[in-house]
Amino acid sequence: MRILAVITARGGSKRLPGKNIRPLSGRPLIAWSIDAARGLPDICDILVSTDDAKIAQEARTVGASVPWLRPAELSGDTASSVDVCLHALDWYEREHGAVDGLLLLQPTSPFRRKATIARGLAIFAPLPHRPVVSVSPAASHPLWCYHVADDVMTPYIARAGEAIRSQDLPPAHVLNGALYLIRPDQLRMTRTFCPPDVQPLVMETPWEGLDIDTPWDWFVAKRIAENMSEVIDL
Repeated sequence: MRILAVITARGGSKRLPGKNIRPLSGRPLIAWSIDAARGLPDICDILVSTDDAKIAQEARTVGASVPWLRPAELSGDTASSVDVCLHALDWYEREHGAVDGLLLLQPTSPFRRKATIARGLAIFAPLPHRPVVSVSPAASHPLWCYHVADDVMTPYIARAGEAIRSQDLPPAHVLNGALYLIRPDQLRMTRTFCPPDVQPLVMETPWEGLDIDTPWDWFVAKRIAENMSEVIDL
C-alpha cells in the first residue's frame, strides 16, 4: 500500500497557546507523532499541514514534509479536519501520484505507538473499503451520564444505569482522535472519517489514547513523559 500520513497542526490554540511545538520531555509535541509514523513500510510520506512558520520549521527539522503553509481559509476555528486533509491529499496526489489511503495523525496524541499505527494499517489492508478509527474505553459510561439544567438531572439514556454495578456495565468506547485511516475516494465522497462501516482500532491503555486539549491534559502528558519508563513501553 501507499499510505499518506497527514499531521494537522494549526498555529492558533486558545487554551494551550503554541501547544503543537511545546516541549514535551525535550521534544516539541509534533515530533512525537512524526517519529511514530516514520519508518513504517506502507507510509509513503509524512506531510504536515500547518499555517504556522514555526511549526513548519520544527516539523521539517524532525523529518516531515511541509511543502507549503495552509491557506487562510483553512486556518480558522471553523476549518474542518476533512477539508484540511482533502487539501493536503489533492496536492499530494497531483504532485506524487495516487495513494491507497490517507492516515490522519493528530499531533495532540503523543503517546500513540508505532506498533499501534502498524496494527491499524494491518486492519485496513484487507478491507480498504472500511475506514479505521482509534477508540478508547469510555472514561464515563453513557449509562451513567446525565443532562443537568435548572437543577434537574435527566439521564441521557433512559435506563436505570445507576442501579448497574460498574463491573456489569456493557463495554463502551469513545473516539480518541489518535488515528483515522480512510481510502481517498471514500473521504471525498462521504466527507467523514467515520461512515457507518468504520472499523475500530481499540487502544486499551489510557495513556495511548490521551488527547491534549486543555492545561489539565498537558499536566497529565508531562507526568507520563517524565515517568515513561515506569508507565509505558514504547
